Amino acid sequence: MLDRLRAGELTVTELARPYAMSLNAVSKHIKTLERAGLIRRSIKGREHFCRLDSSRLDAAINWMSYYTEFWRGRLDSLEKHLIDKRRRGNP
Repeated sequence: MLDRLRAGELTVTELARPYAMSLNAVSKHIKTLERAGLIRRSIKGREHFCRLDSSRLDAAINWMSYYTEFWRGRLDSLEKHLIDKRRRGNP
């Protein structure tokens, strides 16, 4: 659903169309995504429109990028240590 919303705002019905799910089940998914702060819903008359809110995803990506670099450096150091140890004949 998030991928489909990248292209722009969709009604709940449009968002549900490709899925073999009831509108009630789709609505539950949408509510979960709303609670997670990943989408925003607006109501115009009888139509409910959903749009992607990527700010939480951006924050998660930044957090993961930091820890990716953090662990990459630590694992590179560990690898170097183990290689050096093996070269010295220590198992």
